[in-house]
Order: sequence, then C-alpha cells, then structure tokens
Amino acid sequence: MYKYYGLAAFVVIIDQLTKWSIVKNMQLGESIMLWDPYFGLLSHRNRGAAWGMLQGQFWLFAIVTVAVIIGILYYFHKEAKGKPLFQVSLMFLLGGAIGNFIDRVFRGEVVDFVNVLIPVINYDFPIFNIADAALTIGVVMLIIYMLFEEKLNQKKVKQ
Repeated sequence: MYKYYGLAAFVVIIDQLTKWSIVKNMQLGESIMLWDPYFGLLSHRNRGAAWGMLQGQFWLFAIVTVAVIIGILYYFHKEAKGKPLFQVSLMFLLGGAIGNFIDRVFRGEVVDFVNVLIPVINYDFPIFNIADAALTIGVVMLIIYMLFEEKLNQKKVKQ
C-alpha cells in the first residue's frame, strides 16, 4: 500500500521543481509561448484559492489543507485498500494539496505558470501549476471511481 505514496511524492517533487525553475528563471509576469497562442508559460503568483478567490486568507487555507490531508490519509488507510483507482486518485489529491501548501508556507503565495488558451471557444483558462493539475486529475479519477463503485454495488444488490 505504501508504494502509492511514491506517486504523491513524485507529484510534490515535480511540482516544486517546476515552480522553483519558474521563480529562478522568469520575471514575475514574463511569458514564454511554447505553442502560440494555445500553450505557454506565464510567471504568476496567487495568494488565494482557485482562480484567485479568497486572496490573502493564509490561515483559512492552512486549516482547510491540513483537514484535507488528514481526510485523504484516513480514506487511504481505512477505505482504499485493494482499490487501486481510489488509491491513485487519493495520492494525486495528496500530492497536489501538499505541493500548493508548501508554496503557501514558504513563499506566502502559490506559483502558477501554465497558461492555456482553449481553441474553438477562445477561452483563456486560469493560470495553474502541476499541483493544481494533480488535484484536478485526482478529482476526476475519484468521480470515475465513485461511478464505477456505484455500478458494482448495484450489480451485487441484484444478485
């Protein structure tokens, strides 16, 4: 079961290395287009939650993050045994939560840098980072797991 912690550690390491690289090599507000105009790097800082909400609420984020981490660890050890999709989704959530928490504690803000323009609808997606992506992937996987688990339970009830 502990092998899954390696996934969370990998997310944290990649997240922190990419953020460190952005802080070290780019000025705040500097942009580097990698696939113009759809994908690029933009050095940005966020003192709030997703999409910049609740700016400057460090203690709120600290309390919520610690509670979320405790919840993830509880579910991982008590409910996820033998359920690989559930375990992996929780480790993506754990890695993402820890990655952004490290930023808040040591920088006082989260380093964001992935800048995406969604073609067709021409939507400039909010700037994000590896931890944010891991959180999103974890939530999507968790939803898939919950839908899959519900269908399995329905089949068991019918039998």
